[in-house]
Amino acid sequence: MDLANLNAFIAIAESGSFSGAGERLHLTQPAISKRIAGLEQQLKVRLFDRLGREVGLTEAGRALLPRAYQILNVLDDTRRALTNLTGEVSGRLTLATSHHIGLHRLPPLLREFTRRYPQVALDIQFLDSEVAYEEILHGRAELAVITLAPEPHTLVKATPVWDDPLDFVVAPEHSLISHGPVNLADIALHPAVFPGGNTFTHHIVQRLFEAQGLIPNIAMSTNYLETIKMMVSIGLAWSVLPRTMLDEQVARIPLPGIQLTRQLGYILHTERTLSNAARAFMALLDAQIDLPGTHG
Repeated sequence: MDLANLNAFIAIAESGSFSGAGERLHLTQPAISKRIAGLEQQLKVRLFDRLGREVGLTEAGRALLPRAYQILNVLDDTRRALTNLTGEVSGRLTLATSHHIGLHRLPPLLREFTRRYPQVALDIQFLDSEVAYEEILHGRAELAVITLAPEPHTLVKATPVWDDPLDFVVAPEHSLISHGPVNLADIALHPAVFPGGNTFTHHIVQRLFEAQGLIPNIAMSTNYLETIKMMVSIGLAWSVLPRTMLDEQVARIPLPGIQLTRQLGYILHTERTLSNAARAFMALLDAQIDLPGTHG
């Protein structure tokens, strides 16, 4: 089975179009169509239903997709296992990370890694933490440094590196801090800007309100913490931000007895052979675990 054809099949299945697959693989649409035609001819089945501009997997296509991932992952695994025998830390390391961690936690580690291992080509993908889980599960990323899920997938190994305390925040002139002590019920009455509903951070905050029988007044949502901070700072709403992001632009709302935190760390697929480059990067992350100041 031709690997180029399999890659084209996966790209169409994931992007939902031949043109999207062509952009991802840097091929023309006719070249993509030719690869799929070759694969369909070889397997003697139709893999896609083409209805105008819409492309959907046939029953045979749906059956092939998990096996296609498996075939490519086994080959990648074999290449890594053979490359590892040399003991060299080289090759490509595909690393997924969230925007927040990539901006606020990783720069010194990346600087040290590239200094120690100049032969490694780093492919850094900035993704939402939830999307990074899928990249690891499907073998498209070898390592991901993200906000950890409260309950990780059975095929994912998660290693906590940093505790990341979360604080309720508003603009410095907001009434929530200018009129004396407040509680969670008071906060729930005011408009909020929340992390997106699909994010782990959203679920952490949502569960806190639900435990007290409260419903927060979510006026807006976005997955980008820097955007949330900007919206808070101009007085549009309150929110919850990592303590590491607090400065004079926002004010912390003191809430006695309430402590919110999330765990940041790295994940990998339990059934994947790791490259020497991935192991070297993990060693740098592991060295952070017991350092002073990494747990708050």
